[in-house]
Amino acid sequence: MSQEHNESHQLQQLASLKPKHFADLIRTAQLVFDPAAGLSGRHLKVDWQEFGIPQDVVENLKLLGQQYQYASPHIPGDVIWSQLTPETRIWFLNNKDKLWEFEEVFPALDED
Repeated sequence: MSQEHNESHQLQQLASLKPKHFADLIRTAQLVFDPAAGLSGRHLKVDWQEFGIPQDVVENLKLLGQQYQYASPHIPGDVIWSQLTPETRIWFLNNKDKLWEFEEVFPALDED
């Protein structure tokens, strides 16, 4: 696949992204950065590759999760997109409709 075709395909997919996809990505990044959700004394070690997240994407998500650790997940998509590595962009485009599942695996600790 040519580089030009790949970029064209990514732009088409980018156009299909909705604010909820970016919010789900931020929530996922927050979980990757801190799966224990900030609970003092609780440390979880997660093999994110078992969840289908490649190591280079994990590193990018950790940085995002740290930056937006306590932020609302509703950050403008263009701001988030500019902070994604090419590998993370591809992973995000391929997984945008499944990101909400991470919240089901790691529910908020303050929920009943």
